[in-house]
This record gives sequence, structure tokens and C-alpha cells, in this order.
Amino acid sequence: MAISDLKLPQGVSGHAFKSPVLLAESLALNVAKHLGDAIEAQGTATLVVSGGRSPVAFFQHLAKQPLDWSNVVVSLADERWVPVEHADSNAGLLKKYLLQGPAAKAQFLSLYSASANLEQAADHADRLLSELPVIDVLVLGMGDDGHTASLFPGSPNLAEALQADGSRRCYPMLAPTVPRQRLTMSRALLASAKHKILSISGQSKLTTLDEALAGDDVAALPIRAFLQPTLEIYWCP
Repeated sequence: MAISDLKLPQGVSGHAFKSPVLLAESLALNVAKHLGDAIEAQGTATLVVSGGRSPVAFFQHLAKQPLDWSNVVVSLADERWVPVEHADSNAGLLKKYLLQGPAAKAQFLSLYSASANLEQAADHADRLLSELPVIDVLVLGMGDDGHTASLFPGSPNLAEALQADGSRRCYPMLAPTVPRQRLTMSRALLASAKHKILSISGQSKLTTLDEALAGDDVAALPIRAFLQPTLEIYWCP
């Protein structure tokens, strides 16, 4: 199966690349162009990215782009509730691979806080995100189970987090894998982004995407919430 075999909805575009390196380079150029255009139009730009290991090459390429990074705000679509020094921290990953060199001048809005429990951490992040400017570019990933950000099928708060018109910005979420405690931006906040991109690799994720396109139960496969115009899908084998 190739991305060209998928029946994408009108207004959703697919881009196929021969290797992860080529995908990362092209994605970085695309994101940098949108951020540069936003800075030119409004003086600032806001980027929200996903964590995990998949985007590392993209982060490294994006960090090299000639942007006015001091006018860029960066945040995370989701975070593991672990300290920044922890190996599983998305914030730690960002600081190691994206917020380097000139890109270190970007303002980083972290979802993590050393609160008493996950619920209080989500409340803290929710208040913090009230200061987040309109998201210019959102880069999402997807798991084989159809989750995106930390919107996991079967998580206790999933129905609330998937409300299309909800006012809350951040929810506590439980992942099926360690570390289980996560924080995630809500569907409503993520969907408000001006430019939305889904970056995935491998046949298994293409199969999941094909399944997502064939149905409409958002709770079963949360990625379905974002398969809307004007999503761009980046894929490589």
C-alpha cells in the first residue's frame, strides 16, 4: 500500500517520500515557510509539535532553518508527566534536538509541571495555555492504535478531550504504555491550528490511517478528528 492508494477526503493532501531523511527535510522546509510567513504577517509565529522519537530528524532540520526564532513560540501537543531530565520527556527531547543554536531563542511553553498529581498538572497546563497565541503550524504524529497527541482510545477523559467545541485546553490522559501518565492538548485547541500536518512512517501506520478513513467513530481512532481539510499528510515507508 502507498499513500496514493488511500481515499483521502477532499481538501486533505498526501505527500510520499522515499526515506525518513527526505521526509524530515521537506517537512522542515514547509513548516519553516509557514512560520516565516506568519512572522512577516503578524510579527510572531506559534508552532505546536508532537514528541516521541519519530520527529527527531525533523527537529534537527527545522533548527537549521533561517527563521527569526526570537519571534517564535513553541509548545507540545502532548507531554509525558515526567521531569524534563527524564529520558521520556518530550520537553527534554525538544531542548536537545530543536531548541539548539539560533532556535534556542524561541519561547518554549512547557506542559509539564511538578504538581502533586496528574490532574493538578493538567489544570496548571490548561491555565498556561490560555497565553498560547493562535497556533500557526501544528505537526501531529499517530500511533498504530490510531491515537494522536495523547488522545488514547479507552483513556478515562477521552470523550471530554475529543469535544469539538470544548473550552478546556489540556487534559490528563492515561496511555497504554509506560509512562502512562500524560498531558494532552484538547481536540478543540489542536484543531484551531491554521496549518495542520500529520507525519507518519511505515506500512502499519498507513494501514491504521486507511482504517480511520473508512469509519467515523472518533473515540475508537482519535486521529479521525483531524482528517479534515486542510490537513497535509507526510508519509514514508
